[in-house]
Amino acid sequence: MTNTALLIIDLQNDYFEDGAFPLWQAKQVKDQLVDVIKQATERGVLPIHIQHVADPSQGLAPFFNEGTEGVDIHPDILKAAPEAPVVVKHYADSFHQTNLEDVLKQHGIKKLLIAGMMTQNCVTHTAISEQAKEYDVAVITDVSTTVSEMLHLIALNALAPRVKLLDAKQALLSLQSN
Repeated sequence: MTNTALLIIDLQNDYFEDGAFPLWQAKQVKDQLVDVIKQATERGVLPIHIQHVADPSQGLAPFFNEGTEGVDIHPDILKAAPEAPVVVKHYADSFHQTNLEDVLKQHGIKKLLIAGMMTQNCVTHTAISEQAKEYDVAVITDVSTTVSEMLHLIALNALAPRVKLLDAKQALLSLQSN
């Protein structure tokens, strides 16, 4: 096992074609991410599923409601990393009021590769979280997405001065130097 984790953020059914809020290129991103998970796991990277569940105390949300099919992690993603821990969150920042930091410490993680949905929201907020500052953070740009290509690119541009941006090939190559 390396000291690297792959955070797989919100690859949930509501973001796909038959879901409540389909995203731009969701299927292509998911298919490529399945391959990245496989290759990263073969290199000793710990995959961690991050699952957003709407807070029921706030009333019915537009999507990710507990007990719906839409809140479930996409089956292809679960199949790619069936033993991966699942961290449930209620906010954009995957660290906020979750056990993510405990999971990372338990596994001796020092480096985070972040992929997922939505680039301008949960991916960004996790990457620049106060708690993320103690890790070497990189966002994998081509296995993340949002509602449109333009918004995806704007979010990545905003992240550029704060965290590394790598495509999947670069991220996998970076694992060889661990």
